[in-house]
Amino acid sequence: MRIASRWIGGVVAAALTTQLTACGTLFYPDRRGQIEGKIDPAVAALDAIGILFYVIPGLIAFAVDFATGAIYLPADQHAQVAPEKLREAIDADGKVDPIRLKSIIARETGHDLPLDNPQLLQRSGNLQQLATFGLHPAA
Repeated sequence: MRIASRWIGGVVAAALTTQLTACGTLFYPDRRGQIEGKIDPAVAALDAIGILFYVIPGLIAFAVDFATGAIYLPADQHAQVAPEKLREAIDADGKVDPIRLKSIIARETGHDLPLDNPQLLQRSGNLQQLATFGLHPAA
């Protein structure tokens, strides 16, 4: 019985230790020292998950990431592409050219996405969605 309680205590201590250290600080140590920038949505989501499981350690994770600057994207990176730049990927028929889209995303964000993956789900939008991005259907 004593061994089981020590094992459970060790697991709980390890879980709390991982939650006390912030996600951005662990995953991106090269980002430390930044004082401003755009917030990395992945790091913010991971810190928010920490709040769901353990409130105080999750808040500490946010505080550590903001204090060290690890929650911010590097100065030359961003997590989104402006809709105006995505217009280049639309054909004259109004269809999206996946090769152009892949090159735009790679150029703007620095990430090479597998748009030729057979498991990729493609969905078409409606006219209201196009209008919110300032796009006009060509068809």
